Parts: sequence; C-alpha cells; structure tokens
Amino acid sequence: MKAIRTDEEIHSIREACQIAATVLQELVQATASGMTTYDLDQLGRKSMESLGAESACYNYRSGTNVFPAYTCISVNEEIVHGIGSMRRVIQDGDLVSLDVVVRYRGFIGDNAKTVGVGDVEPAHAELLDATRESLDYAISFARAGNRVGDISNAVERFIKRHGYGIVREFVGHGVGATMHEAPQIPNYGKRGSGALLKPGMALAIEPMINLGSAAIEMLDDGWTAVTRDRKPSAHFEHTVLVTNGEPEILTIPKK
Repeated sequence: MKAIRTDEEIHSIREACQIAATVLQELVQATASGMTTYDLDQLGRKSMESLGAESACYNYRSGTNVFPAYTCISVNEEIVHGIGSMRRVIQDGDLVSLDVVVRYRGFIGDNAKTVGVGDVEPAHAELLDATRESLDYAISFARAGNRVGDISNAVERFIKRHGYGIVREFVGHGVGATMHEAPQIPNYGKRGSGALLKPGMALAIEPMINLGSAAIEMLDDGWTAVTRDRKPSAHFEHTVLVTNGEPEILTIPKK
C-alpha cells in the first residue's frame, strides 16, 4: 500500500478524521458512572450514522475472529479492543479507553482517548497525564526528513522517566483507505531508524501505556488485550499528517 497521499485523498482522510474526533468527543462527554460499555458503544454507532459515516471496527476480521462492536471500549486493566457489554457497568474511579475508527467516503479516521470517571486515584490520573503528554511529544517528531524511529523513540524516552510499561504487541500505523497501513509505528525504538517520513503521510500515533508491567494477555473473546498484572492501562491516539512544516493533527472535532 502506498504511504504518500494525494491532495484529494488527504482531503477525504481529513474529513473522516474530523468525524472520528467528533464521535470520540461525544463519547468522552457521555462517559459516566452507572452506564454500561454497551450504552457507550451504541451511542458511538448512532453518532457515526448521524454524521454519514460507518464504523471501521464493526465486522472487522482477524483470522476467524469478527469484531462485534462499533467502537473499542476498554476499562481499567483492558488495554485495547474491549467489546461493549451490558454486563460491564462503569464505576466511579474507572479508567475508560475509547477508540473510535470510522470510514467515510472510502477513507479512515482513527483516534482514541482514556478518560477517568469521577474520583480517580492520583496514580491513575498521573498515568493518564503521562500517556497523553507522550503522544503530544511524539507528534512533534512527525516531520518530513525524520524517521518512524524518531516518533517511536520519543514515546519511549518520555515514558521511561515515569517507569511505566510500554505495550509492544500493538503499534501505531499508517492511515488511508484501510485501517492498518504502512508504516507500523511502535511506541519504542531507535532514533533514525525505520521508514523516512515524507509530506503526505497520514499516521496514527497511539501510545498504549501500562501502570505496571508491559506484559499483556488476551481474553477468551479473542480481541480484548489486558495487562498481565491487572493494573490499569491508558491509550491516547491522533491521526497526524506529515507536511512540509509542522505536523497537522487531523483528528480535531467539528465545531
């Protein structure tokens, strides 16, 4: 798959990303104690439909597994790819990771955010702040002439000072007509390594950071990744365009 997008493709990706960010913002604002993750997932479905988009997650296939939800909602020790459920009731103090990927006019918009519900433990709030800030720092390296490893190393250097675990099994990626395109963007790596960044690349940069160990396990549903030590995890993501100047964050909500 090609990594450099035409002006027309960039316009379409920008539209998709704006919708994805608008849906995510609505979910963030709605997340509250007492509601189920299924409630949130259905809200996401309705929001996408109202904006003329569809979920890129729903019916997504990985081998023989088919993803049954419209968004990925992961709570506390769940890292990514959590499935909304009527049985999972959000509680005060929970960390809820919301990952929204839409398809609009043939192109993908992808973003994620972890929110704390109610009275969150200070250590958990610090995890959220560090993960979000590591994303901001990594984005600053998404410049033409740099390499993927510069983005990856930025996350790793930022997080290492906090002593958190960096998830290695899931990575960022290129964004285009499909959800996962080249190049892959790990949250660890060596400066100056990997693919050269060029104007026209659309990149989903997404630190996934654990409060404790980096080790993960997969649940029996075949999708949900959890921390092996069952300590909480955080996930923040933007889709970013590499330009001839400053990186452009594409996942900005509609005003």
